[in-house]
Amino acid sequence: MSLTTEHARPSYDPVSLSPLSFWAKSPAEREEDYAVLRRERPVSWHPPAEGSMMPPQEGGGFWAVTRHADIAAVSKDPETFCSGEGIQMEDVPLDILEAVSSFLATDAPRHTKLRKLVSSAFTPKRVKKIEDQIKDQARRLVDHLVETGDCDFVEHVSRRLPQWTIFEMVGVEDQETREIATHAADGMVSWADEDVRAGREPAELLTESLMQLINVALDLAEARRAEPRDDLMTNLVQAEVDGESLTDEEIAAFFCLLSIAGNDTTRNTISSTMRQLTLNPDQRAYLVEDYDARIGTAIDEFVRWATPVMTFRRTATRDTELQGQRIREGDWVVLFYASGNADTEVFDEPGRFDLSRTPNPHIGFGGGGPHYCMGNQLAKAQLRAIFHELLTRAPDIEADEPVYLAGNFMQAIKSMPCRLNLG
Repeated sequence: MSLTTEHARPSYDPVSLSPLSFWAKSPAEREEDYAVLRRERPVSWHPPAEGSMMPPQEGGGFWAVTRHADIAAVSKDPETFCSGEGIQMEDVPLDILEAVSSFLATDAPRHTKLRKLVSSAFTPKRVKKIEDQIKDQARRLVDHLVETGDCDFVEHVSRRLPQWTIFEMVGVEDQETREIATHAADGMVSWADEDVRAGREPAELLTESLMQLINVALDLAEARRAEPRDDLMTNLVQAEVDGESLTDEEIAAFFCLLSIAGNDTTRNTISSTMRQLTLNPDQRAYLVEDYDARIGTAIDEFVRWATPVMTFRRTATRDTELQGQRIREGDWVVLFYASGNADTEVFDEPGRFDLSRTPNPHIGFGGGGPHYCMGNQLAKAQLRAIFHELLTRAPDIEADEPVYLAGNFMQAIKSMPCRLNLG
């Protein structure tokens, strides 16, 4: 007999991860709740997330997975826990999901095909050029920062580097087009934030932002087919594996993914790290003492601490069991990465920012499996370059208290004042 007919739903957990009020808490406050769940109810049942664009199903909800080991197990079992039916806690319309998520919200064999095609565009020559671009961008950003003085760190540093990297890498040259794409990418992850919505409905902001990104991608793809350049978009339109190429829709979806995931994840890791280096001067001194030798290990701690992507959803493809909970086919299973990265079963003193932490099996790039972050090397190159420039040329820079964006997907910092203390 199936689990569906034999077992009733459990009660909703008293530590609720669904309300907007939970996501308005600070990361430290949320961790207090995660710690209870990891210790007592590592897989727990919760009502539908508040703020969804689509009405929730009666009696619906999601399973919250909060332990590191379980997050990794679900991530590495795509046959039981698929991505193709959605990746967010909210129920997003399928057409929007397909248009914006590229291979992130697909399963094999389509996921394998798309990932292989996109990977083929990142030739060794292309990767080397991107790395050189990042170093130059970081240097010029800190030039500007030193000239500007005290300012909003997000606006002048962490927001600008990933945008600049993506646009220069892909080949978006026009400044007005860059501004449109930047504004649209922000809208795609900020639709739950009332300040960003400015009176608009979430679906309105999301759709408007998506169409702007798609139009930028389609126009650029058409231009590069007509006149190839030395950029990633040219590589994408020319990419071919086993006789197959990317369609315009697939190229546009990848551009959307790159503009959002490749932008916000690095931006927020840079911001979070700058704040922690301010609060932990001993760790800053440790890193500066031998930057080249220590930055590789340090970056893993940057990412673990920031955990810029807080949640990802999977959908059960069959009746199964996890930590004694009976999960039905079709159930939503949400992975709480921030909780997994604070799991005391895996990390010694996880509340300590420790740049010498090793091993550091964080899940900031995903819990493994086929959806492990494809852009992790790009992110590491950006982090290595920007902190080299900052700690060398503005060694006494300090960041004040950050202002966080409301939402359950990205642990995003909207603004954060900084002081350069140049004397």
